Amino acid sequence: MNYPQEEIKPYSQSGKKSEQVEVMFDHIAPAYDKLNHALSLGIDKSWRQKAIRYLKPFHPEEIMDVATGTGDFAILACRELKPKSLIGTDISEGMMNVGRKKVAQAQMSDIISFAREDCTDLSFAPDTFDAVTVAFGIRNFDDLDKGLSEICRVLKPGGHLVILELSTPDRFPMKQLFTIYSKVVIPFMGRRLSKDNSAYTYLPQSIRAFPQGEIMQNVIRKAGFSEVSFKRLTFGICTLYTATK
Repeated sequence: MNYPQEEIKPYSQSGKKSEQVEVMFDHIAPAYDKLNHALSLGIDKSWRQKAIRYLKPFHPEEIMDVATGTGDFAILACRELKPKSLIGTDISEGMMNVGRKKVAQAQMSDIISFAREDCTDLSFAPDTFDAVTVAFGIRNFDDLDKGLSEICRVLKPGGHLVILELSTPDRFPMKQLFTIYSKVVIPFMGRRLSKDNSAYTYLPQSIRAFPQGEIMQNVIRKAGFSEVSFKRLTFGICTLYTATK
């Protein structure tokens, strides 16, 4: 099935979305962390903590962080969950190179590694991981069903999936405020700090188009997961999805 956000691409309607997303993230990688925390007013850190807290009771030892970007979530997961190993996967080497430096500075290179992977065609064997996390990257998948099915395949039976994704509030006044913020503030700040005119226009468009709430819950269930639930965070600006294989 095609979902609206799969048709939204950073630069041009022609060509593969994944290839354009790779170019975009390679380009904005140096400014990404500063811009990300600024645009979320730092609240993204509390969202990550909530996702980690969900996984804590399960003590996952082998973790994959999909769309790991610059490795913020991977580093936090490593500190809090203390797994045997964590691999961050992404299509952008530019983003992961920033992450590799941060992991080295945190002295975690013996636990955290990075690999360039296409989320729709992962190279790992079935039943490899105890947990898979995706923080703010799933809306960039160019085939959501295939990506989620691949994640389900590489999870061990009983393994856990945690997804954090930006979403659009549906209640007054946050709905109206977020519309202004996403259409005016995000593109303006994105252009100023990242020097990429398209990247931060693409971001709010992809958030608005992404399936949310009950619809996303059904998409995850269709990929082979059970115990699928979601929780809206900070007036609906972010949504936490959890599921079990």
